[in-house]
Amino acid sequence: MNLSFDEVYKSWLADMMEEEKNPRRRELLRKGLSHGTVTFLRTIWFPVIGNFNDLHPEYEIRDSDNKYRYLDLAYMPKGAKGCIEIQDYSSHARDIETNRFKDLCMKQALLAMEDWLFLPIAYLSIRDDPSVCKKLVLSFVGKFLSVNVNSELTWAEAETVRFARRLMRPFEPRELSAHLLLSENRVRVMLRSLVAKNLLIVSSGVQRYRTYRLNDGAL
Repeated sequence: MNLSFDEVYKSWLADMMEEEKNPRRRELLRKGLSHGTVTFLRTIWFPVIGNFNDLHPEYEIRDSDNKYRYLDLAYMPKGAKGCIEIQDYSSHARDIETNRFKDLCMKQALLAMEDWLFLPIAYLSIRDDPSVCKKLVLSFVGKFLSVNVNSELTWAEAETVRFARRLMRPFEPRELSAHLLLSENRVRVMLRSLVAKNLLIVSSGVQRYRTYRLNDGAL
């Protein structure tokens, strides 16, 4: 049974607080995440990724001046370093304090110097351009979860395997069709071929295959 966002989010945050030994970060988690971060998780991250694995909210780092800084979301599969920052907006955004602006720029510079992959997302983009944000998230995750594919595959087959690995959930032919800019009929033929090659497996559907996912054991 698929759990709802609220169920998964509540369990994830509770686990983070239980495991956290740092009192500073534990207190931040206890207060709850910002509205922008929760909106991003609810409308962008969870629909396309389906889980919060390797995602760490309010992740603490120290800068070169030994100051504590907190990342909205750190994405760290196998120790990798990815940072997602939600840039909130108000009607007075143009009047942002000079020191705050300088601090934001410095934070991004420090992350870059420490080899973090930085993904800033504006709250207005989450609200107005969710499809673009979802594509950004898929590309961002794909940077850490790249897969080597058989050189004998066509470009579309190879990208389908990468797409399935980045997505980390079952997908429908229409999603792949939109990603590859190919017709659904052509995509369905290709999917059947990749199933025959044991690179993909059918996730649901009997009379008519509906969703597919990566066959992890084949790679």
